[in-house]
Amino acid sequence: MDSLTTKYRDVVEKILKDYADFLGNDDQVQVELVFDQQRDRYLLVETGWQNGYRIYGTLLHIDIINNMLWIQHDGTEEGIAGELVAAGIPKDHIVLSFKSLEERKHTEFAIS
Repeated sequence: MDSLTTKYRDVVEKILKDYADFLGNDDQVQVELVFDQQRDRYLLVETGWQNGYRIYGTLLHIDIINNMLWIQHDGTEEGIAGELVAAGIPKDHIVLSFKSLEERKHTEFAIS
């Protein structure tokens, strides 16, 4: 196992756990962490019912592909990329894959 990938896994898991702890669970809506270390897929999912409406959705989805973090979905207000950088991940190892290739060219992050 590559030590860089191991570091990235640890960082991603910690940040997602912190989000889950912050959001918490209530009687109707649960926050679920989905960590697939074999395939390097990491998700934070919300599921349940609230006021008669079904709640289900992915709040965060990050994959590790070729020693780079691919943010597939970011449903946070501030954006998780800044937290990854603050945790020591170089910007050129973070892909904002929820943006088009053209949009990525105008960010400080990796294109792909």
